[in-house]
Amino acid sequence: MPLYEHVFISRQDLSNAQAEGLIEHFGTVLADNGGKVVDSEYWGVKTMAYKINKNRKGHYAFLKTDAPAAAVQEMERLMRLHDDVMRVLTIKVDGHEEGPSVQMQKRDDRGERRERRPQ
Repeated sequence: MPLYEHVFISRQDLSNAQAEGLIEHFGTVLADNGGKVVDSEYWGVKTMAYKINKNRKGHYAFLKTDAPAAAVQEMERLMRLHDDVMRVLTIKVDGHEEGPSVQMQKRDDRGERRERRPQ
């Protein structure tokens, strides 16, 4: 089956438990349609670059899935209809990377960055 990565943003006024509950809810939607969630991460509340539906912040969640296209389409349809979900991004990938996503890694573990040049 194809591999996908999904990121969705839910409203800022949800509790952490409710936001994590959305991950489980959409995981069961995939499972009911023949797919499975390989890994999921809750990234927490983050400030967005611009307001969406009068919200400046949102709960970010990340899913790695292994599901047929029909299951992914059904999950996306339900996400777009859900009142608490503001944005959805789905990307088809060739393979899932092992370990935590870049967002969850500590700043020190991300590797050496290029040093700033004096101005």
